[in-house]
Amino acid sequence: MSAKHPIIAITGSSGAGTTSVKKIFDQIFRREHVRAAFIEGDAFHRFDRMAMREKVMQEDEKGNRNFSHFSPEANVLEKLQEVFQDYGRKGRGETRHYIHDEEEAQVYGAAPGTFSDWAPLDDDSDLLFYEGLHGCVKTDAVDLAPLVDLKIGVVPVINLEWIQKIHRDKATRGYSTEAVMDTILRRMPDYVKYICPQFARTDINFQRVPIVDTSDPFIARWIPTADESMIVIRFAKPRGIDFPYLLSMIPGSFMSRANSIVAPGNKLDIAMQLILTPLILQLMEKKRRAS
Repeated sequence: MSAKHPIIAITGSSGAGTTSVKKIFDQIFRREHVRAAFIEGDAFHRFDRMAMREKVMQEDEKGNRNFSHFSPEANVLEKLQEVFQDYGRKGRGETRHYIHDEEEAQVYGAAPGTFSDWAPLDDDSDLLFYEGLHGCVKTDAVDLAPLVDLKIGVVPVINLEWIQKIHRDKATRGYSTEAVMDTILRRMPDYVKYICPQFARTDINFQRVPIVDTSDPFIARWIPTADESMIVIRFAKPRGIDFPYLLSMIPGSFMSRANSIVAPGNKLDIAMQLILTPLILQLMEKKRRAS
């Protein structure tokens, strides 16, 4: 952690909705004139798209059917830890971009499924913002959570997470339902070992819970809408949180436990704005004092 160079991390599984949450942070940063340096978890994959396919085939031949992007071995987590450490000490670091599609290929001048070159972060940033799979991960080699000042988990219930992933991968990547199911099964051991434990290390979790039937996520024709969902907001350290104020400002909300608020799914934006804006401003005030 660093008062002078704070770090915020959003962590969540593939299909969890971290990209949508990132947009809410973008709104807060613009409104409060906070200059954020952004890094994406995909940038720290070890293999590009073709190399990953070859690596998965090699692991399959060895009898390892569980090698996936969730695996520490499929990522350069030591590099990510180094970036967090460098930014916390000096406000510096470097990142790259994983190019997902032709549109991004035009921007970065490289083929889809490959990486851009490593490049330094902006020197004049107020904070570092990470969004990806491993923002709070702990392995035998790395431990990221202690380096992060504000840790946010985005955690739909698992059937909803699978529905979102299936629809996204079929619509944007052309995968079949069977191919996405194979990916889900392949990732499951590392999901349990490396993804889930991160949510016990976050400061706040936003968990979306559908209130419609999602019993079989593999045949769901639609993703449950915000109006068909509730949001469970869990605070790891509830002391100092003004719960009466939040309940009065978030229509339809109530407390289910001493550290948890439940709100209608269509109130996620306002809930995040109300909860996160003061926390970001606190980081900026600490930064000002440290500087």
